[in-house]
Amino acid sequence: MVVETFAINAINVTGVADVADSADVIGVVRDIQLPILVLLLLLGAVAKIADRSPRGSGPVALLPSRFHRRFELANGWLEAVLAVGLLTLTALPGDIARGATAALFLVAALLLFRLRERDPELGCGCFGGLSTTPVGWRTIARALVLAAGAVSTIGLESTGVVVLAAPTLTHLVAMAAEVVLIAALSPELNELAMRRFHLEPCELREVPLRRTLTRLKASDVWRANTALITEPDAEPADVWRHGCWRFIRFAGTRDNRDVDVVFGVHVRGRRPAVRAAISDGETGETLAVLGEVAARSALPGPGEREAVELPDTVIPVQDPSKTAPR
Repeated sequence: MVVETFAINAINVTGVADVADSADVIGVVRDIQLPILVLLLLLGAVAKIADRSPRGSGPVALLPSRFHRRFELANGWLEAVLAVGLLTLTALPGDIARGATAALFLVAALLLFRLRERDPELGCGCFGGLSTTPVGWRTIARALVLAAGAVSTIGLESTGVVVLAAPTLTHLVAMAAEVVLIAALSPELNELAMRRFHLEPCELREVPLRRTLTRLKASDVWRANTALITEPDAEPADVWRHGCWRFIRFAGTRDNRDVDVVFGVHVRGRRPAVRAAISDGETGETLAVLGEVAARSALPGPGEREAVELPDTVIPVQDPSKTAPR
């Protein structure tokens, strides 16, 4: 009888210990969400605020163009504020910051899903200009994982600062495992490696036309030539590729003459080199242009292999509307 009682007690103690261990693991997983969320929020905030492109990326593409940069800046500052809240706030203010973070990532996942349906070539913009890879299931899954992580932190007594100040070995192991998971869901790492180590020759690099147009329209060369283009928001009249450059032709007018406005956009770089040439639409004669660029006839057409010298200087041209006959 004594032996049976001892055995039963031993089993009960073991069961309680297992439950306690499980609770400890769950507590650790909840704790580590705070520093991970803070890190990703701060990285996203810095990338969005530092991105000087007037055209936003990601879900901002769903808005009118005049709101793109404003929305991206507002989103970046919101992420920065939430990161500070996760680091320092407890009790009700802390839960508000955590709930807001969960809502931010959940809304982001829904918007990314909508963006993928509307324009499959656009990047998510999660980390500014670094997030140029077209939105896929990994990007959406990452947003959902982060939203779930933020929800799990609601009700925690600790803050991000407390977790970072005295992490246990279990905290570090769990944090490393989640970082690996998030890295696997982050296409930005592939993009970063390609840019950093130039693993792919630019001549072979596949770049979506929409991305080239986005970077073209974010350039000073485009803004200086917009007045010449008949329909700036319309599709290009012609597009072709030559080596590391993509050439885009728009129809336009200058001094009551039909002209071709041809832009050359380098396929590499976040802010690639952009050049322009303006020529008569019928004769091909080179006219006064924005920038010292090759004549229209010197720009390679599809199938041509001649090298093109594109200069580095840009000389603005006066608005043609100011010089037209009155």
